[in-house]
Amino acid sequence: MMRSAKGRIKGFRALAWLVAMGALAFFSWLMLRITLEYWPMRSDAGFLQIKQQYLGIKHWEAAFWIHVFTSMLPLLAGFTQFAPWILKKHSRLHRAMGKVYIFTVCFVTGPASLVMAFYANGGITSRIAFATLAVLWLVTTAVGWRKIAGRDWRRHREWMIRSYALTISAITLRAWKYLIVMAFEPAPMDVYRLVAWLGFVPNILFAEWWIRGTRKKARKD
Repeated sequence: MMRSAKGRIKGFRALAWLVAMGALAFFSWLMLRITLEYWPMRSDAGFLQIKQQYLGIKHWEAAFWIHVFTSMLPLLAGFTQFAPWILKKHSRLHRAMGKVYIFTVCFVTGPASLVMAFYANGGITSRIAFATLAVLWLVTTAVGWRKIAGRDWRRHREWMIRSYALTISAITLRAWKYLIVMAFEPAPMDVYRLVAWLGFVPNILFAEWWIRGTRKKARKD
């Protein structure tokens, strides 16, 4: 009975993992399609249609294009960072993609997102939200980098879970936006102010819950 119960739990976890990875892959594909709308570089595509007033501000334009064309890298690199079979059987891939993830977030798209945060639509509420997100993204990734440099594997994993929870805010923000518009049809700027926070706050709370649950399980084992 005990073995049977453990087997069912493992099977459920494996199924949940596959569903989560499938959903992440699907939404990542949608994000890629959005990114490709901007290629070749156009000033009237997608999001830029409501940001025309910022065209001509060189540092904003540079941050925008950097963010658009590099933000997919950490999203995709995350696929290789948490799967147990990759960690066990393809550790070199894990390390290589981890380096891509850390470098991109800390030195490329992370700083670009912080610049963009100060020009976010929706006024001060949205700007504080996106600036907070950018700072947390940079900090959690940098701490995760520091922990692996010190060979603190457990804390490295925990900080990278936090970091990736913030990475996928690009997906959850759009999911929340779609659900809110479908359910309530509010004014566009009201939606934007709301999803600016909903895009990442539930993610980081879930990450903390997951980390604490993993710690408790480790202590019991």
